Amino acid sequence: MFDISAIDLARMQFAFTVSFHIIFPAFSIGLASYLAVLEGLWLWKKDVTYLNAFNFWKTIFAVGFGMGVVSGIVMAYQFGTNWAVFSDKAGPVIGPLMGYEVLSAFFLEAGFLGVMLFGQKKVGPKLHYFATLMVAVGTLFSAFWILSVNSWMQTPAGYVMNDAGQFVPDDWIEVIFNPSFPYRFVHMVLAAYLTTAFVVGAVAAYHLLKNNTDKAARVMFSMAMWMAALVTPIQMVAGDQQGLNTLKHQPAKIAAIEGHYEDYRGAPLVLFGIPDDEKEELLYPIEIPKLGSLLLTHSWEGELRGLKSFPKEDRPNSFIVFWTFRVMVAMGMVMLIVGIWSLVRRVQGRLYDDRWLARAAIVAGPTGFIAVLCGWVTTEVGRQPWTVYGALRTAESVSPINAAEVATSLLAFIVVYFVLFGMGVFYMLRLMSKTPDGDTDHETSSLKRASGLTGAPSTLDHSGH
Repeated sequence: MFDISAIDLARMQFAFTVSFHIIFPAFSIGLASYLAVLEGLWLWKKDVTYLNAFNFWKTIFAVGFGMGVVSGIVMAYQFGTNWAVFSDKAGPVIGPLMGYEVLSAFFLEAGFLGVMLFGQKKVGPKLHYFATLMVAVGTLFSAFWILSVNSWMQTPAGYVMNDAGQFVPDDWIEVIFNPSFPYRFVHMVLAAYLTTAFVVGAVAAYHLLKNNTDKAARVMFSMAMWMAALVTPIQMVAGDQQGLNTLKHQPAKIAAIEGHYEDYRGAPLVLFGIPDDEKEELLYPIEIPKLGSLLLTHSWEGELRGLKSFPKEDRPNSFIVFWTFRVMVAMGMVMLIVGIWSLVRRVQGRLYDDRWLARAAIVAGPTGFIAVLCGWVTTEVGRQPWTVYGALRTAESVSPINAAEVATSLLAFIVVYFVLFGMGVFYMLRLMSKTPDGDTDHETSSLKRASGLTGAPSTLDHSGH
């Protein structure tokens, strides 16, 4: 009945659920820090515009955070159903790291989320700000542990194998701070910040096109464009450093990304082409001579290994990683163009008046999500055919399952995810369409109450001054 193997269906199911899941944490990590900045500015400058923006994004964060938690829990169950062998063999390393994530990150987020969402009338402003900070720190802790787990699967270190064939931690410092972790953590956190910045920028641009005097929309747009202009170049440097690290530890992945089948000295930078793993050649290449070696080895004559230097059974799918990588880079270029454009308009004093810039910001709104998804696919497909790189193959990690069962659960996931999370995303879009510069008299007056552990300032009036 099914032509697709159980392992391919299991891989499809995990790819589908993790792709759905990752967009929510990527948004939540950046938005939590953004909320902390907005509330900090409100407390510092006493400008109610920041409070308006904070309250505008607070509810959107709650919806996105909730969908991220639900989609993550569902995804985790697959370790026990489809990937039980992997769970058994890598559990002594993976399990504690995931446990640390729950203890240090999820408890922090969940513990203070209620205060952040519903505590403005219950506690003083400083305690409320502390809760917002803890939620932001919790999202970063979560990213730390999840990236540590995933990086260990990419570049395993600090373990020994026991008699039962399990990975057992030998040095937790080496496990956690494995060779690719610092690069991947920085790259992912910056990606999350840029993802959020471009969503905020798009929403602010939408409201500016309707009313470019809206103060909250102006603040949101200005902050988002600063992030686009300043952080996008930093992200490109971080991506370059991760590429160098990948070349050192996963050269087959780099060969697939670059579309190189032959070994090269002075390798060209391939802009476009069609990798053909069957013929073992890149069809219709468009190249820039020598530039590939210069970027990856910092030498015009640097040597790069091609896919043919690796056994066929150890190579990733070149077509997928070649194109997902280029889409990710293209999204980065769009971000850079919008950032530079906004910088020019800011210098000219026309940041809020350029309607074409606002339209471009709206179009660029999803670029962060697309880049995160494509980067994740490049990383994970490029790791294949290994779950633990060089030590445990994907084919050896799957549970003894049959294709019909996995196909049924995959279909159920697709239906439930699109209905449930589709409704959630629709609700978030509805919230984003509402005017951000709303009436905050009620919220402001609530902050004046001397309640909770920290008393509210008694000198604030409704305008925040």
